[in-house]
Amino acid sequence: MRAGTAPIPALARFWADRPLAVKGLVVIVLPLAVLLGSLVSLYLASNAETRAEDDVRRAFAIQRDTYQVHALLAEAAAGVRGYVLTGEDRFLEPYRKAQEDVPVTIARLDSAIEDTIVRSHFEDLRLIERDKREGLREIVELAEGGMDTSGEVEPALTDNKLALDELRRSIDDIQQREAVVLDERRARVDDVRRGFLILTAVSALVGLLGSLSAVYLFSTGIVRRVRRLEGDAQALAKGERLTEMPEEADEVGRLAQRLVRASALLRAREDDLRASEERFRLVIERVRDYGIFALDPKGIVTSWNLGAERIKGWRAEDILGRHFSSFYPPETREYLPAQMLERARKSGSAEDEGWRIRKDGSRFWANVVITALRNEDGELQGFAKVTRDMTERRRSENALRTAREEAEAASRAKSEFLSRTSHELRTPLNAILGFGQLLEIDEEKFGKSHREAIGQITKAGRHLLALINDLLDISSIEAGGTDLKIEEIDLNELFDEIRALASPIVASAGLSFELSQPEPSVAVLADRRRVMQVLLNLVGNAAKYNREGTFVRLACRLRDTDVEVRVEDDGPGIPVDVAERLFTPFDRLGQQDRARVEGTGLGLALSKSLVESMGGRIGFEPLDQGSRFWFSLLRPDQARDTPAEEQPSAFEDTP
Repeated sequence: MRAGTAPIPALARFWADRPLAVKGLVVIVLPLAVLLGSLVSLYLASNAETRAEDDVRRAFAIQRDTYQVHALLAEAAAGVRGYVLTGEDRFLEPYRKAQEDVPVTIARLDSAIEDTIVRSHFEDLRLIERDKREGLREIVELAEGGMDTSGEVEPALTDNKLALDELRRSIDDIQQREAVVLDERRARVDDVRRGFLILTAVSALVGLLGSLSAVYLFSTGIVRRVRRLEGDAQALAKGERLTEMPEEADEVGRLAQRLVRASALLRAREDDLRASEERFRLVIERVRDYGIFALDPKGIVTSWNLGAERIKGWRAEDILGRHFSSFYPPETREYLPAQMLERARKSGSAEDEGWRIRKDGSRFWANVVITALRNEDGELQGFAKVTRDMTERRRSENALRTAREEAEAASRAKSEFLSRTSHELRTPLNAILGFGQLLEIDEEKFGKSHREAIGQITKAGRHLLALINDLLDISSIEAGGTDLKIEEIDLNELFDEIRALASPIVASAGLSFELSQPEPSVAVLADRRRVMQVLLNLVGNAAKYNREGTFVRLACRLRDTDVEVRVEDDGPGIPVDVAERLFTPFDRLGQQDRARVEGTGLGLALSKSLVESMGGRIGFEPLDQGSRFWFSLLRPDQARDTPAEEQPSAFEDTP
């Protein structure tokens, strides 16, 4: 379709527009119909010839049977005369044979004779044959009587001789007529054969013409156009543009139109691909942060972009054709490049970080990814290599690592300082508390103002002792030296003990202590003393800060793998915007409004550390009226180690 074609005649266009199924049907049916017609005509001619030959054979059979009738009767007559003259029974064999065979032959002639003239002669023959056989039978009977019957036998033999002569004349008439019929039938066979030959020639000619017509139709309707499509496909493979052709309604015509549209689509896609490749080339060449270049299967550099030139210092004309091992320092140049290529061949890609060399000899820390490039058959075509300068990141990571090590050292120093300071403070504090307790023993000897001073001394000493103990606990937990005794604890017994210890604290605040015992009995895995410490801290906080409510409630809830213990109150609650600071050490929320409430700011932070060291979690939930603090502990039958990254925030709203 690279050039226009002449207009198609109307008849040819009509034929070209027919579907391939119709064309194929016509191409197949036309010679098939001719073939069937020829076969039918040949069959009819063959039947006619066969019938004519059957007529000829029947004429020969009639002649043969008439001769046989005459021969049988003649032999029978001779045998009867011999029997009459000699009396020997052997002369009757021809007679007996004639009695058996003649009726059969006569019946065969009766069914075979069709000619009316022959039929009339045959009827005469039948009467004569019957009289002849009857006469022979009478002669035999007379001869078998044994009397002198010569006077009767001789006339009978004479009559029999006359009957045989009459039979011969009748047979001659039949033979003459059958000869005429035979000649007519032979002539008819010759005519049929000539007609058969003519019909065969005509059928061959018609079949040849039909085949030529079918070939012509097939060629003009399919083959020629398929060859044209083949030429279009070759042109399409060469990238040539195909020209539009007149619309043709059959499948070949639609295929031709689709080829034209495919040609236009491929050309458009080629243009888009060419533009895309150009854009991609420009992008690759202009990328500055990444060195992107290609290697052949042996590791020779075959392409180079601007980023590679900026990072490595090599210009394209200086590095193309050289092995990429030029970028590696001497200590790894001998083995690492080959290892990287081998890894990329086996795994598809290989990644590495390490020192590389610029053109000027300076080193930089690089992240390198080498990807194997293969064709559709899986054959290695080369490698794509992407290099990124990670020197600044490595420097930052080193600085961050140093800072982290310094922070960890400072934390250890802090913990050590707190531990030593706490131990150092305990010695004078014990003396202060000891002398305060001695003064309390004799406080009745002092005045009111002195008693108040003694109370302040002992109160401050106990507060300071609690602060020191909390600092020691936090330091011990942070240092990983917490002495925990994890065992199975019955929460019912633990709750009863907490009620006995905390009820006076809650009652002193004017609140009621509500306890919801778990049913049935529930056990957890924890350190009993530490759980007691956490519960007393939470219940004490609820009692201290609930100045407007009426109760403090302790309850628990069973979950799939753990038990959630809850401490609730109906006090003023805690604002959500400051709840994130609840578990921060020394951060007492709303301290300006709670100056008269004692506290160190370490209770919740210590409780959080203790709960987490036992494998649990702790959190806070605001209620419509009041607050809820909760912590979870593992159940013995569902104990598991929960990774730290899977633990929810301490302020997560637990349903």
